[in-house]
Amino acid sequence: MIYKIISKLSVILIFLCAFQLLGQEKEFSGDPDGAFRTARDLATNNQRKQAQDTLIFILTKYPDYHDVRIYLATTYGWDGDNKKAKKEFEAVLEKDPKNKPAWQGIIQNELWANAPFIALKMSDRALEHFPKDADILFLKAKSQEQVEKNSDALDTVNLILQENPKNQKAEDLRYILLKKVSLNTIGLIVSADFFSEVFEPIQYHSLKYGRQTKLGFVTAKLNFNRKLNTNGEQLEIEMYPKIINGLYGYINAGYSNSSLFPKTKYGAELFKALPHGLEASLGFRTLNYATTTNFYTASVSWYTGNSYWSFRPYLTPGDLGTSFSGVLTYRKYRSDADNYFSVSAGMGYSPELNQFNSTAVDNVKIGLKSQKINLGYNFTSRNQLNIYNTQFGITHQEQLSSPGDYYWVYFVAFTWDVRFR
Repeated sequence: MIYKIISKLSVILIFLCAFQLLGQEKEFSGDPDGAFRTARDLATNNQRKQAQDTLIFILTKYPDYHDVRIYLATTYGWDGDNKKAKKEFEAVLEKDPKNKPAWQGIIQNELWANAPFIALKMSDRALEHFPKDADILFLKAKSQEQVEKNSDALDTVNLILQENPKNQKAEDLRYILLKKVSLNTIGLIVSADFFSEVFEPIQYHSLKYGRQTKLGFVTAKLNFNRKLNTNGEQLEIEMYPKIINGLYGYINAGYSNSSLFPKTKYGAELFKALPHGLEASLGFRTLNYATTTNFYTASVSWYTGNSYWSFRPYLTPGDLGTSFSGVLTYRKYRSDADNYFSVSAGMGYSPELNQFNSTAVDNVKIGLKSQKINLGYNFTSRNQLNIYNTQFGITHQEQLSSPGDYYWVYFVAFTWDVRFR
C-alpha cells in the first residue's frame, strides 16, 4: 500500500515538473516591437499584469531595449510599486547615463513615492546631462514645490518661460506658485442694503489687509458704515490660528467710537476636522453697545467631492428667553477653493448676521422673526492673484416697531482682493 502511494506521488511530481518546463519559454523569440505595442495596449486597457509579463519576456532576449525597460518601470510606478520602478530606471541609467526618458521617469517615480527631496537631487543630476532642459526643469520645479521651496520653484519655472514663453504647462504651474508665494492680500468690500419701507439705504464698506503667517492668516480691517445720514468707522482684526493638525481657531476683535458699531466686539471659535470630510466648531461672540449682547454659535460642515455643506446656528440669550437663528450654506466648487457658486438660506434674527439693517441693534434680544436667502459667486483672474466675489440677497424682516408686520431688505455686495508678495 505504501509503495503504491509513493509511486503515485512520484508520477504526479514528475508530471508537474515536466508541465512547468514545457509551459515556460526561457527566451523571447518573436517580434520585440510588435510585442511592445501589444504590451502598451494591454497596459492602457487596465491589463497591467499581462503587460508587465510581456515586457519582462521581451527583456529576456533584449535586455538593452531601454524603451521597454523604461515602460516597465513606469507601469510599476503607476501601480505604486516604486522600489521595483526605481530598480528598472537605475538599470537603464547605469548603461545609458544620457537617457532623458529614464531621468524623467526616475524623478517622477520619486514624486509618486512622496520622496520630493530625492527627486530634487535627481533633478540636479539630470540637469548636468541636460542643462536648461524644459522637461527636467519642470520636474525640478514640482520637486521644489513639494518641499515647500515655492520661491525657488517659481525661479525655476521662470527659467523655462524665458526660453519658451508659450510653455503652457510651465505657465499653469507659475500661476499656482504665484498664489503660494503671495502671502499678502489687500481687499475692498462695497455693499448696501435697500429697504421696501421708508428707511434710507444702508452702506457698509471695508478696506482690509491680510497676511499668511506661520501662526495662521491674520486680517486687519477698516470698516465704514453709513445709516440714517450718519457715518461711522470701526477697526477690526481677525485671525485663524493653527493649533495642531486638524485643529484651528478663529479670533476676532473690534473697536469703534461710533453708535453705528458696537463700541467693542470680540469672539472666538474652535474648529476640528472629523472623519469622512466633516468639520465641527463651537464658539461665541460679544457685542458691546449701550448694553452687551452675548451669543453662541457652532457649525457642522461637510466636504464631499466638489460640494460643501454647512449649517451654523446662533443662540442669543435675552430678557424674554433665548432666541434661535440658523443659516444653511451650500457651495459648488469649480477649479479650486477660490472659484465657487454659493447659496445660503437662513431663519431667525442674529446680531451677527443683521447688524446693519436694524434701527435699534440694542433690542435684538426680543427675537425678531426673519427669513433670508443669499446667492454668491466667487472667482479669480487667470493668474489667480485677483479674487472677486459678488452677492445678492433678500431678507424678509419683522419690524421692530410693529411686530407681525414685515418689510423687505435687498442686499448687494462686491468684494475685490489682490494677492501680492
